[in-house]
Amino acid sequence: MVLTEGFQRELEYDERRARGPHKRNNMPRWSGQPSIKGSTEAVRMALLTLNTIGITFVWGVEQTYCTPYLLSLGLTKSKTSLVWIAGPLSGLIVQPIVGALADESTSKWGRRRPFIVIGAILSSLCLLTLGFTKEIVGYFVPDEKVAQTFTISAAVLSIYAVDFSINAVMSAARSLVVDTLPIDKQQTGSAWGSRMSAIGHGIAYATGAVDLPSLLGTSLGDTQFKQLTVIAALGLVLTCGITAWAVTERILIAPRHDPRRNDGGFKVISQIWSTIVNLPPRIRAICMAQFWAWIGWFPFLFYSTTWIGETYFRYDTPHDAKDSGDALGEIGRVGSEAFIIYSVITFFGSWILPMVIRSPDDESYTRRPPQSLRGVMERFNKYKPDLLTAWMCAHATFAGAMIFAPFAHSFRFATILVCLCGLPWNIASWAPSAFLGVEVNKLSGATGSSNSSYRRLSHDSNVELEDLNDPASPSVLDPEGLHATSKSGSSGQLSGVYFGILNIYTTIPQFIGTILSTIIFSILEPGKSPELAHNAHPDEHHSTDGPNAISVCLFIGACSAMVAVFATRKLKYL
Repeated sequence: MVLTEGFQRELEYDERRARGPHKRNNMPRWSGQPSIKGSTEAVRMALLTLNTIGITFVWGVEQTYCTPYLLSLGLTKSKTSLVWIAGPLSGLIVQPIVGALADESTSKWGRRRPFIVIGAILSSLCLLTLGFTKEIVGYFVPDEKVAQTFTISAAVLSIYAVDFSINAVMSAARSLVVDTLPIDKQQTGSAWGSRMSAIGHGIAYATGAVDLPSLLGTSLGDTQFKQLTVIAALGLVLTCGITAWAVTERILIAPRHDPRRNDGGFKVISQIWSTIVNLPPRIRAICMAQFWAWIGWFPFLFYSTTWIGETYFRYDTPHDAKDSGDALGEIGRVGSEAFIIYSVITFFGSWILPMVIRSPDDESYTRRPPQSLRGVMERFNKYKPDLLTAWMCAHATFAGAMIFAPFAHSFRFATILVCLCGLPWNIASWAPSAFLGVEVNKLSGATGSSNSSYRRLSHDSNVELEDLNDPASPSVLDPEGLHATSKSGSSGQLSGVYFGILNIYTTIPQFIGTILSTIIFSILEPGKSPELAHNAHPDEHHSTDGPNAISVCLFIGACSAMVAVFATRKLKYL
């Protein structure tokens, strides 16, 4: 069959038109470019990670006061430990799902900021409900005995609601850093996140150590815990609002289309599962190191302030002080005072450690020094440890401190052990994110340096960009290398999914830790806390003889941290 030349051209045109949209639809399409307000890199980094202060402030209040608060309502330690399944459960469910949903969000406000702002508002409302649970329940249930049961239930539900909503904020906030920064700024962004985390914890512990009702009166509530929840709620909304205002995201016009992907109701779950099964070797190694490390960090973060307070009540405090009418406030303040030292260590560590630890991506993490100091700095850089070595040392230091927890028979010794974990927590806060940020951007086709090109494609914010894996995709960078939308920058197309998966490996150990702590508390301290549960029958109180149950949990966590050393070491060979 012979075709005319015109008809042949029409067939070829139809074939190209049929192939073209399908090929183009496989690629994500973007509008605009990311940017951060501020005239210097330090200001931009601070604004980008400012929401971390509000997030860690909330965690600090919860970790310091919620365990003794639940004990004061009459729960046993074993039942209280079951409540803390809220943390891993929310992380396991919320962070991967929010990450996957945000990855494909085409909102005109960006992929991450709507989740940050809405999540912050919900978290604040749940915090206020937690702080004023007794008053809210008492308004609807006047009978005191019936109200006590409802108060416990409402408090537990409020903790779950806080954890679920704050995890949504955390997921979006971490992905925002990966999306906004170029590949060689990932450690810088993670380090700034660690600094803001230290500031947030420091503020939480400092305000917790102050007698707020005496200082502020009763305008924000008549107890320490109520006033802290109000301050934390306001701080979270303020810091998240500033970050959302300061950062401009690229707008996803159309997400990547995969014809093999399930478009049904289980689309997000199937995507997460498929990504977990096919994790690249280095990302899997990062996740496994995080898994073993967090079996140790979970009891430390949730129980250590209570442990210090109980150690103080058991070994150091006079007998007449044990009859204090505000034992919850006393234990919270004692734990907070110890953790002020801890937070000072983490604060300075968060500034100093990134200067003396090499980036996982390249050898030129620090800025070029002045000519007069160049020789000294070059010799110094030869001896700087890499981040992987520092991470392994952090695991070992944490294990070495917490292995002595069962032998802490004084408030001061317990405080020293906790403070030794300050620098390890600094590194544990930023190392996994830094390594994962580098790996995700490498998978996106990003190159190692933002210095490779500083061309600006256009000053028009509505420029549509092709997929970053496309070799023809041009570079869009500002002179500081922060406003990246190119191969030199960060695409972060699946950063939400990968960080959600990292969080799965962070939360599964928390389930394990919760089960272990429940068993240990049931065996060693089966009754209600004698320091806090004044409304319990005397026969229900546990004895203060024998080892402290929390210290045994910390000891088991130390053993797991030693396994984390060897799990982290595998990264050297991948």
